[in-house]
Amino acid sequence: MAADGRGGDQAVSARAAEAAPDGALLVVRDLHAGYGGQEVLRGITLCVRPGEVVCVIGPNGAGKSTLLKTIFGFLRATRGAITFDGVSLLGRRPPEILRSGITYVPQGISTLPNLSVDDNLRLAAYVRRDRQVRDDIERLLDAFPALRARRRLRARTLSGGERRILEVARVLLLDPRLVLLDEPTIGLSGAAVEFIYEKIGEFRRRGLAVLLVEQNARTALRHSQRAYVLEQGRVRFEGGGEEILQHPEVRRAYLGGRA
Repeated sequence: MAADGRGGDQAVSARAAEAAPDGALLVVRDLHAGYGGQEVLRGITLCVRPGEVVCVIGPNGAGKSTLLKTIFGFLRATRGAITFDGVSLLGRRPPEILRSGITYVPQGISTLPNLSVDDNLRLAAYVRRDRQVRDDIERLLDAFPALRARRRLRARTLSGGERRILEVARVLLLDPRLVLLDEPTIGLSGAAVEFIYEKIGEFRRRGLAVLLVEQNARTALRHSQRAYVLEQGRVRFEGGGEEILQHPEVRRAYLGGRA
């Protein structure tokens, strides 16, 4: 596991870039971004490989959600590089990034409340040009029985867990290569959390890459192959999920001293 030691941003980024594995699908190098002239990301470097779940944890204000928004094009980077399958994402808008094979599930509920479950699914596939959308929706409803039972109901009538499950189902309709998830289990019951991570595991087994931001650090680390700990816009620690989970300083600072 690496710690930045509070050294210079460029030195940290250079070390992490050298350690980036071959075949990385998403590579972020020395990324700087923020809001209204206030810098939030101060030299983030990370990577995600196909079939890998990578989680990002850290305190509030560390830059976790800002990182995902910058990757997906909602925020413009002020410095650094973001490449997806070797192609730069800098300067691209979210619809173009979506079509490249990246999907983003933001924090909170993003389903359209007054549309039915079925209509939410059909709308999610608007960028597709093939004729298999209806068949794919039926297969998804087979995989998510709770949604099939409620397919004609408006999304606002679903529980919080069911709406989050609907968001996960919508992602699959886009046949992505990389899924960005921002706090996917916030406010959910234990059973719903377990179900969401079961589906994240299925993503990985299908070869999808997942970059996951979570406040539920213990659960995220247990389900991740690798992890990054952000603090004040920088990578403080990085390593395997279990390695980060057991690291004394991480446990003391972010896990209440317990694994």
